[in-house]
Amino acid sequence: GLLNDIRPLDEKLLQTTVQRFVALAADPTKGDSPLAGTVPTPSLRVDADNGAALMKQLELPEGPAVALMPGAEYGPAKQWPIEHFGALAMELAKAGVQTWIFGSAKEVPLGEQVRIASGMAAVNLCGKTQLADVVDLAARSRAVVSNDSGLMHVAAAAGVPVVALYGSSTPDFTPPLTERKRVHYLRLECSPCFQRTCPLFHYNCLRQIAPAAVRESLKELAGV
Repeated sequence: GLLNDIRPLDEKLLQTTVQRFVALAADPTKGDSPLAGTVPTPSLRVDADNGAALMKQLELPEGPAVALMPGAEYGPAKQWPIEHFGALAMELAKAGVQTWIFGSAKEVPLGEQVRIASGMAAVNLCGKTQLADVVDLAARSRAVVSNDSGLMHVAAAAGVPVVALYGSSTPDFTPPLTERKRVHYLRLECSPCFQRTCPLFHYNCLRQIAPAAVRESLKELAGV
């Protein structure tokens, strides 16, 4: 009796998650179609002064940087391997590009593992920034490399070029909402499984995304 505004889901028409949520705002009694108007591209305001202050506070030198976002609250089936993030950071360091690792306080150990895997080339900023700070610092980077996570969508909304990595999820449902992106998704036979951990125990959907391929995407997208 409480479900008095049922909205049938047309999966062919509403292909992405954001389209499905936006469609809920349509009013069928007024003749609105499920996709009345286009889905707006999210846009976050960047505080350049705060970004500059954070650079000094965190002792980050000026120069080209790439932001790394290795976490994913959902689970390891959405996380590119730590050693891959580390290998990418080492290659960027050879080219004179800094890498900043972003994440929550819970992800401090994860950030430290990536830093160690990078040969100490990356800077672990996990737990040292608020969400607004991530926006302001990420905006100072040339690009972001991220799993399919909340921070990936934050970076896209901040206008930063995004290299997005997908494993158990799919960019068909949750793509970064920006034109400035490169997406790595292997479309293996077993994916997307939408599981928190790999049911086949190999995580090939992520392990087989090579650091070299992500490095090439950074060159194409951001010139680093």
